[in-house]
Amino acid sequence: MTLQVSFDQEAASLHSSIDRARDSLKSAQHADGHWCFELEADCTIPSEYILMMHFMDELDEELQAKLAVYIRARQNEEGGWPLYYAGETDISCTVKAYYALKLAGDSTEALHMKRAREVVLARGGAARANVFTRIMLAQFRQIPWRGVPFVPVEIMLLPKWFFFNVDRVSYWSRTVMVPLFILTSLRAHAKNPSRTGIQELFVTPPEEERNYFPVRSARNRMYLLLEQSARRLQALIPSATRERALRKAEAWVIERLNGEEGLGAIFPAMVNAYEALAALGYPAGHPFRATAKHALRKLLVVREDDAYCQPCVSPVWDTALACHALLEAGQKDDPEVGRALDWMAPLQVREWGDWAVQRPDVKPGGWAFQYRNDHYPDLDDTAAVAWAMERADRERYAEEIDLAADWLRDLQSRDGGFAAFDADNNNYHLNEIPFADHGALLDPPTADVSARVVTLLGRLGRDEDREALAECLKYLEQAQDDAGPWWGRWGTNYIYGTWSVMTGLNEAGYDMASEPSARAARWLKETQRTDGGWGETNDTYREDAPDSEVIRSGNHGSNAFQTAWALLALLEGGEADCPEVERGIQYLIDQQTDDGLWDDPWFTAPGFPRVFYLKYHGYNKYFPLWALARYRNLRSPTPSAEA
Repeated sequence: MTLQVSFDQEAASLHSSIDRARDSLKSAQHADGHWCFELEADCTIPSEYILMMHFMDELDEELQAKLAVYIRARQNEEGGWPLYYAGETDISCTVKAYYALKLAGDSTEALHMKRAREVVLARGGAARANVFTRIMLAQFRQIPWRGVPFVPVEIMLLPKWFFFNVDRVSYWSRTVMVPLFILTSLRAHAKNPSRTGIQELFVTPPEEERNYFPVRSARNRMYLLLEQSARRLQALIPSATRERALRKAEAWVIERLNGEEGLGAIFPAMVNAYEALAALGYPAGHPFRATAKHALRKLLVVREDDAYCQPCVSPVWDTALACHALLEAGQKDDPEVGRALDWMAPLQVREWGDWAVQRPDVKPGGWAFQYRNDHYPDLDDTAAVAWAMERADRERYAEEIDLAADWLRDLQSRDGGFAAFDADNNNYHLNEIPFADHGALLDPPTADVSARVVTLLGRLGRDEDREALAECLKYLEQAQDDAGPWWGRWGTNYIYGTWSVMTGLNEAGYDMASEPSARAARWLKETQRTDGGWGETNDTYREDAPDSEVIRSGNHGSNAFQTAWALLALLEGGEADCPEVERGIQYLIDQQTDDGLWDDPWFTAPGFPRVFYLKYHGYNKYFPLWALARYRNLRSPTPSAEA
């Protein structure tokens, strides 16, 4: 009798937790059916917004003051600015934050500015910042142009067979680079009406600096020599050739301005495009400039006391994942899910985009991450949306699902995996060019995206997908780390990658009792923390191996969204009855707040590992719900649950 009471109490607690989380998630749905939660990055982006206003001489003093409040509040104990919560100081982010605050009026003698200056100087000064930061410094006349890579606009004229052209790099790289070609070739300088500089951040006077490009490898040395030779010959470029290249770059940018969503729908590309339009002579009132400026302002999150700028927005991703959580927690005919899917259906991109350069015969059918980004739908969102549609009503959304599945399958790379935006975008030697000191120039296949595609194709079970599925399963087997997990490119990190792959394997009918799955489950159990949860910091992107002890005892505690990923992975691996899962479920129940959600300060994903990180504010709202409901459905399935 006592055991039955205890079981009933536990079940009631679980059901109550699910109901509260579901109600809270539904309450955040927009009237038209979609969800869009804030997407936060480090202080680089709000700092760049202040720098942009001074570059263009378009200062909004009230906004600048609020952005400065946000930046100051995120300075770390050392005095610098990190790339993610509780991370180490990043010199490039710190240089930009310092410059932005000085432009905003902060005294160099203020304590926070002194501490930041000491941090930068201790790391060799602002000349040691990354390429993008040095380009900004050259534009603000803080370093000579020889301190930035030679990226002439004539790159636009290079033939397709050449070892380097804009189609050989990732979508995010080309949308950032093309307007940058215009800015650097025109030597566009910031208006900077206050003439504010940061010479105090340099160890060696900029005009005497000779080490802007430290050699990273033998191949990098070769590219440096090639770049130096090309730089010396730039005076020989005929003016007609330069003009032709400028016009081609201008046309490329204008074709992809993307209305109020902006070039590439990502802040770095959008701000470069805005400044490039001005450099090309477009007046402030021109529709192109006005729309580009409005697109940038739409990224702002302005609150009563502070403000920050998002790197982009995530409505399709948020909506797809919220649908999955609600499908797991309720009925297929849930009206909120129906409205969400109907909102996403017409957003399917049915026009050819840049991905078609590599695969011109592939019929379009993807979804973008943002409200609109027609040149750049991505495979991850496409698989997630079509998967939700298949779960909810395969017959109703048959056309959208089949178009998406065909597009995904036909963008498979030669190694069997799937990348985020393109096929076979893996010219790794290009990461050695001087411009690519961030190491994120390319878009190669990754385990997490590949697994999402496998999840959809596996559920559909179409004959035409069998070969692609088999090849991708081989790719995933080879991508597994010896310790058991999979590396996560678009979520932090091994826990995210392992959840993604375990889900895909199960949906594809893989033997979940086999060694790859069992090894992954063992690793997840080993990384569980003493409180029952899981937590992995972005520091693991700096490690060479997924050390379970490092993850279990890292510099922050458990959190709800990574606990949910670990639980979902174990549940897909057939571990619903193991004690680790029971403890993880209890952790989520115990950590749930009064509003039915979970508090998490942690950054949840890399934009680019080791370079740029993100916090998806929706992850602690739908992933824990998904995990709790999945556990309930596997332990005690009911007719109303979509298992």
